Amino acid sequence: MIRTGYKDVKNHILSQIRKNIWPPGSSLPNEVDMAVTLGCARATISRAMRELVDEGVLERKRKAGTKVKASPTRRAQFTIPIIREEIEKNGATYRYDLVKRNILDAPDWLSSRLSLPKYNRVLQLRCMHYAGNAPYQLEDRWINLSAVPHAETFAFKTLGPNEWLVKEVPFTDGSLEFSATNATPYVAAFLNLPENAAVFTSERTTWLNNQNVTYAKLYFKRDYKMTTFL
Repeated sequence: MIRTGYKDVKNHILSQIRKNIWPPGSSLPNEVDMAVTLGCARATISRAMRELVDEGVLERKRKAGTKVKASPTRRAQFTIPIIREEIEKNGATYRYDLVKRNILDAPDWLSSRLSLPKYNRVLQLRCMHYAGNAPYQLEDRWINLSAVPHAETFAFKTLGPNEWLVKEVPFTDGSLEFSATNATPYVAAFLNLPENAAVFTSERTTWLNNQNVTYAKLYFKRDYKMTTFL
């Protein structure tokens, strides 16, 4: 008998898979039977299975039940980093500067990207993050005020939207895109780069259920390195 937390149920399922008791392609017991066997609530089993489906270990089909994926998907695991903590972890002093704050109707490109209704109000923020006196990241941030109305009254003069959103606003889904872009004149000026220099760029979008929360385009300093785990 294992403890009844959903993480313990997850570990139990993974252990059974690793031991080949439930090999790839095999069906798992239904939630009711597993709950009885493990001595926990059905909701605990359901949450553990749902997370393993999201992580690419299990697959669920209506009327077919839950199976171990024949070819488990390996997914990189990301958390939204707090830039201040990232900089301080590297031994540098963090400094933040709010460059621009503007409330407006979402421009067409943003409405299209985020499926926002016409005249949806958004908060646009442009911020700089420094490691000591050296540029570290330029942040172009758009916050959906329909989803986060209290962002309208927050000044963001001493606390950046990155850290504020992580602490204040939950999200259920997100997407990340990475690319190398050419530094436009304003990006080059902020990051102290030659114009058209290659810049590591990240675009991050988050949702709360089916409602967009925020979109950010992040430009990083030269030689920036990102690490994640599989």
